[in-house]
Amino acid sequence: MPNPNSRKSKTKERILASATELFSRNGFNKVSIGQIMKLAKMTHGAFYAHFSSKEALYHASVRLTLDNTRTARLVKGPLSMQHLTELVDNYCNLQELEAKQRPGPEAVLFNEIGSEKAEIRTLFEASYLRMKKMLETRLRALGKLKKLPFADDRQVIADKSRVILASLIGAVAIAKSLPGEVERKQVLIATQRQILLMLGVSETDAEQMLQVS
Repeated sequence: MPNPNSRKSKTKERILASATELFSRNGFNKVSIGQIMKLAKMTHGAFYAHFSSKEALYHASVRLTLDNTRTARLVKGPLSMQHLTELVDNYCNLQELEAKQRPGPEAVLFNEIGSEKAEIRTLFEASYLRMKKMLETRLRALGKLKKLPFADDRQVIADKSRVILASLIGAVAIAKSLPGEVERKQVLIATQRQILLMLGVSETDAEQMLQVS
């Protein structure tokens, strides 16, 4: 006889997976409970057996994404300039906004800028601080190996991390608002190039990375 608790858990996971996909693509305000349940192939009424509100589901979705994100695992990966630049390229998924399949915490930053909801602002801050810490960890490690074109100083590295995140978040926010595909890609590519150059990647190598990505 099937375990009802196991079945309930799997149902909750389906709802959470559907919600995470929609929230990461569209943001909190543009997603309805009906859309989530339709993607999960379940009835609207089944939602409240698992979550008290859309806000509660969003909170669970962001927390799960923060815990499982690939960027967190990359912090513990091999240390090299290549890995850091790949991280800048991949974790923000700058050139695949519409094809994003496995969202990271940056989805919150890209979609929820200026939210009026206090809980979402709290999650926005958590996402921002998580990525800032990740970048600082990588930059400090590379700085100790003399692989960066700036001082191995805690304040300098903190500011560089802020610049990287502000550049990426701003670029994606602008790109998502532009109707023209050509200009949208140029905004993303130009921002990515400047970040790579700031990290000490040569113009030639930066161009090669952007062509491959």
